[in-house]
Amino acid sequence: MNHFVIADNRKCVGCYACVAACTESHRQAGLQAYPRLFVTYTPAGIMPIQCRHCEDAMCALVCPVNAITHETNSIQINESLCIGCKMCALACPYGNILPGGTPVPGPELNVGNYAFINTPFQPDPMYLRQLSYQEQLSLLGWNIGQKTVAVKCDLCYFRPEGPACVSACPHRALYLVTDETTASRRHQLFEKMKQVATLAEKNLPVG
Repeated sequence: MNHFVIADNRKCVGCYACVAACTESHRQAGLQAYPRLFVTYTPAGIMPIQCRHCEDAMCALVCPVNAITHETNSIQINESLCIGCKMCALACPYGNILPGGTPVPGPELNVGNYAFINTPFQPDPMYLRQLSYQEQLSLLGWNIGQKTVAVKCDLCYFRPEGPACVSACPHRALYLVTDETTASRRHQLFEKMKQVATLAEKNLPVG
């Protein structure tokens, strides 16, 4: 079973701590300084979404240079092999892959800061920055001199402590789904069902 990160929309408050942690952790690892998850707002609630690491990942099947592969219970992208053709982004049924590339240095770019925002301290709300970022990473967008590669969740494979978004969430709305957590959750549900059955048994009317 592939591992993936999932969010509980009952706990998420849309603080964007996960987005910032994701961006910074990848920047420090020498990878594209873009977030691998996006906060969504719907009538049902607020929650970030990211790659589901599908068992039969279409993105890996359509990649012409085998830059996307199945590695240790996850789907990984090799940025050095990616040619930025965007086939994976078109194939992803969840829309969780976008093209990204470090902007060409210029007066409007603060090198070393978050590459997808001009400065991390601007007063604009995070959701407006995210909208601007998504427009910048449109499948049709391009900038002269900028090489783009596919950007998606890689479960922070380079961090021994696991995904940065999970660690950064102040409300514990994000958690990593693995074989162990699935088995633990199944056991918890089984124990809860046993408790409910016991209580129901005790409340049965006496013949």
